[in-house]
Amino acid sequence: MRAAIALGRRALGTTWPNPAVGCVIVRDGAIVAQGVTGPGGRPHAEVQALAMAGEAARGATAYVTLEPCSHYGQTPPCADALIAAGVAHVVIAAGDPDPRVDGAGIARLRDAGIDVTTGLLEDAATETLAGFFARVRLGRPLVTLKLAATLDGRIATGSGESQWITSTSARKTAHAMRGCHDAVLVGVGTVLADDPDLTCRVPGFTSRPCVRVIADSHLRTPLMSRVVSTAGEAPTWILHRDGADPNRAAALSAAGVRCIEVTADDMGVAPTAALEALGQAGLTRVLAEGGARLAAALLRADLVDRLAWFTAPGIIGGDGWPAVQGMGVSRLADMAHFTRVAQRAVGPDLLAEFTRVL
Repeated sequence: MRAAIALGRRALGTTWPNPAVGCVIVRDGAIVAQGVTGPGGRPHAEVQALAMAGEAARGATAYVTLEPCSHYGQTPPCADALIAAGVAHVVIAAGDPDPRVDGAGIARLRDAGIDVTTGLLEDAATETLAGFFARVRLGRPLVTLKLAATLDGRIATGSGESQWITSTSARKTAHAMRGCHDAVLVGVGTVLADDPDLTCRVPGFTSRPCVRVIADSHLRTPLMSRVVSTAGEAPTWILHRDGADPNRAAALSAAGVRCIEVTADDMGVAPTAALEALGQAGLTRVLAEGGARLAAALLRADLVDRLAWFTAPGIIGGDGWPAVQGMGVSRLADMAHFTRVAQRAVGPDLLAEFTRVL
């Protein structure tokens, strides 16, 4: 099962709208085949593993990180494929909360006389499947907020200079994070200030380009910006409010940008509506990279599931730009709370990772 989980982990960021599932088939104590969900969600992990195993699957044990599907979608049910292959035992890490499955896959296998074991290394598998679970249960993708700041929490000097606060090592690590997510999300202020390309420039993460998403309520993203001029190479989506200039929307669409209208609030694009729209579009894991206004909006709305904070060993002072804009917190009890789950040095910088306190 650990091998199956590792397979699924390596596919993160490439399989949406489907989960990144791993499958390992064992016979007579030896691994005879393995599979992982393909780019775009097909083929499924079980189908790939069974094709590799061939006749060796008969009487074998299949280890799968997620309950095999039992419904017809764009592919036939994986439960039926396991039954037809003559697998004797299926070990499942986590059940599938999708109402089209949710125990039906396990029931189908058992009804066919297959021995089924559930819950093996469930916590480890759920970590890899968390984005899919969030989309099914919450109607939105899992959100990781990535911030890079000085020791005093500043992301730029008072004049706006920000490149580069953290080291080359930290930036490479951040690019690898992009490669493990379906999309990277920034506010239009970041686009206007830095003109980023928001791609993953690390070898090994190129099988499916990361979706670039910009929260831009009034469609201010320049037509000559990097994200727009490269929209034909990597998907580019803009979340905007109703009433935005239709001519701007048409020009951006003509350049290959997908414009998505969402509900607005007093601050611009409503974060909850924005993430629900991304969930409806199939995204399961989103890496939010700021700026400070977007970070504050997500935190205020309690939409940050994980926090990745890079700290550079420098101090700018109070006249620098804060990593998070004002959130209106007047009592300590009302501040956003997180639990640290990991911490490590990245070159001269420090990366601390947190999960939300529920």
